Amino acid sequence: MTDITLLDGGMGQELTKRVDTPPTPLWATQVMIDRPGLVQQIHAEYFAAGATVATTNTYAIHRDRLVKAGLEDRFKALHAAALTEAKAARDAHGAGRIAGAIGPLVGSYRPDAHPAPDIATPLYAEVATLLAPACDILIFETVASCDQARAVLDAAFRPERPVWLALTVDDEDGTRLRSGEPLAEVLPIAQDRASALLVNCSAPEAIPPALDILARAGLPFGAYANAFTRITKDFLKDNSTVAALTARRDLGPDAYADHAMTWVAQGATIVGGCCETGPAHIAEIARRLTDAGHRIV
Repeated sequence: MTDITLLDGGMGQELTKRVDTPPTPLWATQVMIDRPGLVQQIHAEYFAAGATVATTNTYAIHRDRLVKAGLEDRFKALHAAALTEAKAARDAHGAGRIAGAIGPLVGSYRPDAHPAPDIATPLYAEVATLLAPACDILIFETVASCDQARAVLDAAFRPERPVWLALTVDDEDGTRLRSGEPLAEVLPIAQDRASALLVNCSAPEAIPPALDILARAGLPFGAYANAFTRITKDFLKDNSTVAALTARRDLGPDAYADHAMTWVAQGATIVGGCCETGPAHIAEIARRLTDAGHRIV
């Protein structure tokens, strides 16, 4: 029997399925203004499905994104709203941890456009400092390059919370970051600074070779994949939205859980879902873990 932390699934795609307006570059941020309480509802559904961690709806709340929408003055208020909805769901459930999510500056999968560490680190640190007091964990998501890994880990030094580093790898070669750099080059960067290493927002087929590399660090490791068709190098080049991506038809709850259980067999102790996975995916993973004799913590 192994203790497994079961993360929740995707938030942004769940929200776009439940609102009538088309997605914008703000992804799920605008929903907290237009539909307060909906994020809490989705958090609650994930807890009910068996997740033990609520990942805050803060992935895309960065000043550069808010400026484009004329919402920079809502920077702190939007973080507070996301924290409130996650905490309310956790409190109603009666158990669970809150992971403060921090996504990449500029755009996902764009290491070429990511600011230099001296510019990026203070921006990430501002978010980390806002989230840390109300969270159990800080999770930097969709980290696509070694420079980005350095920036986020430098930013997380002061908030003094466990830091999970979630890396996104090439959908065709899980041994490489989306920047093209070998994933193994992240290991010395994360040494003594990250509390766990994860692979996120990548094709599930790319994850096993990535986990073999992450296991060398001697830290807890795991994965939460997306269920998109292969992400092209052109995605998000110019303010694209999730509307530019297509969901796979072969990654329903059963098929996705097959992948998750493969990761557990490799030694992963943290699993969950990313974009295009929902409560049904998490419920199936929870069932499989329990049936296999693992304990969800």
